[in-house]
This record gives sequence, structure tokens and C-alpha cells, in this order.
Amino acid sequence: MSPLTYGLAPLEALREDQVEEIHRASMKLLSENGMLLIDYPPALERLRSHGVKVEGEMAWIDEDTLMHFVNMAPSTFTLLARNRANDLPVGGDRIIFAPVYGPAFAMDLDNGRRPSTLEDFHNFAKLTYMTPELHHAGGVLAEPNDIHVDERHLDMLLGHLTLNDKSHMGSVIHSDFARDTVTMDEIVFGADAIRRDPASLSIVSISSPMRMDERMLSVLEVYAEAKQAMILASFIIVGAMSPTTLAATIAQQNAESLFAIAYAQMVNPGTPCIQGPFLPNVDMKTGAPGFASPESALAMIACAQMARRYGLPFRSGGNYTASRTPDAQAGYESAGNLWATITARTNFVLHAAGWQEGGLSTGYEKFILDVEMLGMMTRFTKGISMTEEDFAWDAYEEVGPGNHFLGSAHTIRHYEDAFFQPRIFHTDSFEKWRDEGSLNAGQIANGVWKKMLADYEPPAIDDAVAAELEAFVTHRREEIRDGRERTEWTVSDRV
Repeated sequence: MSPLTYGLAPLEALREDQVEEIHRASMKLLSENGMLLIDYPPALERLRSHGVKVEGEMAWIDEDTLMHFVNMAPSTFTLLARNRANDLPVGGDRIIFAPVYGPAFAMDLDNGRRPSTLEDFHNFAKLTYMTPELHHAGGVLAEPNDIHVDERHLDMLLGHLTLNDKSHMGSVIHSDFARDTVTMDEIVFGADAIRRDPASLSIVSISSPMRMDERMLSVLEVYAEAKQAMILASFIIVGAMSPTTLAATIAQQNAESLFAIAYAQMVNPGTPCIQGPFLPNVDMKTGAPGFASPESALAMIACAQMARRYGLPFRSGGNYTASRTPDAQAGYESAGNLWATITARTNFVLHAAGWQEGGLSTGYEKFILDVEMLGMMTRFTKGISMTEEDFAWDAYEEVGPGNHFLGSAHTIRHYEDAFFQPRIFHTDSFEKWRDEGSLNAGQIANGVWKKMLADYEPPAIDDAVAAELEAFVTHRREEIRDGRERTEWTVSDRV
């Protein structure tokens, strides 16, 4: 399925004058409060060489300098996929759905919650490949805790490039891992090809408030030098990592992401960048992040307006929930988040399927239930068609006043595609539901993902490319293990 083309006007939370007020506040934060850059002198030197005021590890950038570089970022770009039919245009009125990113646990109704493994990662890579509503393969679908942290990025990248043929995300744990992402994509697509159109999209988060460190900056540089796309976004728990007020939070995330985007352009002009924060608010009773609050929805819609002001693609939203199981809370919270995400006209929707327990778990049943919602959103984004056929003049003539349309020729022509057809949510009678086992939605979803995995067939891949990928992974794994052993020996000798 191609990425969605949004056929409706976006919902807005800010008037035009308020958009400009947020912009001015962002510029004030950057020029007067400044950004803290920890443990990475090369970034400070680069900023200084481009006219940015630097003292110690602090940097202050004025509006003219900032916007000079921000304006170098493209407003639209294309992400390459191994199956070129799955290439993704990013930005404008396009909406792309990608699965959950980052959970350390997996959960299903049979085995409960447990640390996720490489098998779980592979399972979700397969499910994503088989799901047309998911346009992008995602990144860390489930953390492979059974693989050493220094190596697992290789297994995940290899899984994305062999079990799936959609665009994928890169590793951001270390600059060396980012280089591995670039190298593996060069094997698949060619070095020149990925510098014309990016093959990976990686998320580099700003450590709010107003701070970036060596890891973030060095990873950003690797991807920018190779002209690979990045989501440069704030990770803000509103009320803890930003003030409790929405105006301040929106201005802060805007300032942080614009600073990172400008820095990417200093490294390599024209580097594709996506703006857009993660903005749950803190629960003032527990200190935990809360989801589906009206404040988070308003902030997301306003942040999307800010991205459009700068001509930047926007990322946010998804099927968020704090619920531990695929229950009513999960359904209500996810639906509340997703409606706001879509009406804001978010371009890239990470965490669109599988998010559970505040992002700590990837849920198998939750994944399937979320996809059901994505199908509904797919229909919603198409808007209302207004052709002669849509006005159904022949049906009125055939049926006449006072009769029903169920058997009309017009209905027969459209009965298969007139309305969204759910796979999980049913309108059957009570008796039919009872006779089929009285299954709830989670139990139905349990059967769906199991059948999908049983039916999975991998996409074709050139044998020579697959062999080169395997050889690179084997070589890098040996290098990483050798380095790890040398480090352990050195520590042991010192002790």
C-alpha cells in the first residue's frame, strides 16, 4: 500500500499570529538561553566556524544564522526501499505509518510479558512486511535482549534488509553503529544511490531541556555526511523536561529541533530532516508519562503547524497507551492519540502499531488491533469523493421515494468497497458471536498474528547481495567481539 495522501485540511490549534509568537519565543531560547553541548568539542568548533557564539560547552545562535541553515533542509524527499515499489515520498500531504520503536519487552496473551528476543524482533519484522497499512519497516521493533548490546544492531539491520523489503531505520546507539547502517545500505543500494535519495531514516533525540551530547552529535554527523535522513526531535515528558505550560513546551521543542536541523545542514547542506517531538505529559500523581491527554493532542497539532511554517516534514503521534494489556484503556488512549495524529496531518507516524505499556512492551495482539485502526485512518484520509457516480442519480431513479437501496444496481457496484471492512471489530449478532466462541478483540487478534506468521514468505533478495550482507555482519561481529575482549583484558590487567 502506498503512503497516504491526505485529502482534508489539517486541524490547527494556533492562529497565524500565535505561530509567529511561538517562533519568536524559540528564537529567544536559542539566542539568549542557548544550547548545552556535552563532551563533543568538534561540534563546538563547527558551530563557531559558522558564526555561532560559543563559550565553554554552551552555544547561542541568532535567528538569521539559524534560519539560513534550516532553509537548506528539503521540504520533501524520497526514502529508498529494497523493493523500489515501496519507495516512500516524505513530506507535503503524505502520511507514512511505521511500527513501534524501542521496547525492551514483548507481550502476548499466551506467554505474557517477558524480555524481548531476536525471535520477537524477527516476528515483528515479518508482521510489518505482511501489513500493507504499515508503509515503513521501522527500527527497533523489539529489543533483542539475547544478543549483546554491541552486536544486536547488526542482527536488526540484517533482519530489516532480508525479512522485509520496505524502507527501514538506522542505529543511533553509537557512531560506529551508524556507519554500519550506511555500509549495509551501500551494499544493497550502492554508495552513490543512497546519497541521491536516503535509504535509512534514523531518530536522533535531543536530551531536553536544551541539551545534546557526544553520542547524539556524532551519530548525527555520520548520517549527515552520508546524506541519510533523520528525525531530529525532542523527547519531552511535559512538566518534567519542559515547563507545564503548552506554549513554553511547544517553543522549547521547536527551538531544540531547529538547532539540530541547522547543525545537520552545517555538516552537509541538503541533508533530509524531519521535525517533530515526542510529547506525553507527566502524571503529576505518579511521575510517570501519561498518554492521550488533551494537552498532548493540542501540543502535537500546534507543533505540526510550526513544522509547516518552516516547510519541514513532521513526525509525531501514534497508537500510544500506558495500558499493560490490549484492553479498553489501550483502545481509548490509542484511538485518542491516533485521531489527533491524523488530523494534524503528521507526515511520519512512528509507533503506529504495537506500542504498549508506555513504550516498554511491544504487544503482539496490540499490533494487530492497531493495524485495524490504521485501516480506518487509511479510509478517513481519503476524504469525500464527489464524482457523478458518488451522487448515485441512477440509484434514486431505480429505487424511488420510500424504498431501500440494498438491492439497487448502484449498491451492487459498490458493496465491496463502499465502507471500511474490519478484520477484528465485528458487528455480528450476539448469537453468532457466542456460537463462534465468545472471543474478545484481543483473542481474535491472537489468532490473526499467529496465522500471519505461519503464512509468512520472505521477499526475494539477490543471492550476491544477501551473501555480501552476511559476510559484512560476520566480519563486523568478529571485530566488535575482539574489541570487547581486548577491553576486558585491559580492565582485568589494571585490577
